[in-house]
Amino acid sequence: MNAFDDRVALVTGAGSGIGRAMAVAFAKAGARVVAADVDRARAEETAAVVGEAALAVTADVGDQASVAALTEAAIGAYGRIDVLCNNAGILDTMALPAEIAPEVWDRVIRVNLTGAFLVTHAVLPHLLRQGRGAIVNTASEAGIRGGAAGAAYTASKHGLIGLTRSVAWAYAKDGIRCNAILPGPTATNIADGATFDPAGAARLSPVLALGELMAQPEQMADAALYLASDAASFVNGAIVPVDGGWSAG
Repeated sequence: MNAFDDRVALVTGAGSGIGRAMAVAFAKAGARVVAADVDRARAEETAAVVGEAALAVTADVGDQASVAALTEAAIGAYGRIDVLCNNAGILDTMALPAEIAPEVWDRVIRVNLTGAFLVTHAVLPHLLRQGRGAIVNTASEAGIRGGAAGAAYTASKHGLIGLTRSVAWAYAKDGIRCNAILPGPTATNIADGATFDPAGAARLSPVLALGELMAQPEQMADAALYLASDAASFVNGAIVPVDGGWSAG
């Protein structure tokens, strides 16, 4: 018997990178997977990789109506949600606070922080009715440092850690756990096509240089799988660096 037999995992940002690795890992562990991504083709690619145990859903986590439709699709297909991985996220331009464009700030906060809130808000009633559930948020090393990313990304990930702890405390007695992983440098395509502010990148470079090791997405997925599993049944509100020791330096 697999650890996640008869359970349903909803993964946002599942179209590539860490999210795809999470979808694959949960399916291998026996779960049925809802692979959600703003890019329909990528969501469908992930579902094809996972196989029959996956449902691809196009969703913009920063849009409340889209999130409602995502949740309805998951419940309509499988009747329940047991695990939520709030993984969808975007980078900023590495601009420092005085230089960042307000529209970049708004977009990054909307996806990285408000998006996680909206999905959590939509899924929580189902977890509460079931009397159990696990949420794993993909935060970042930038959630515990000031110099590992630009202003918007840093603020969004600090906020996501706060949301993680708030949910963990609020619903601990209801059988719902909420934890966060803090990936260090990971081999994904999140920076593909990105344009970075030269001054910001230069100021951040001393901290970024400390992240000497590059992880694979599957290593992040393994951490999420553990935190969502019964093996972590008393782990709640944990903020777990998965960074090869970067945060220890």
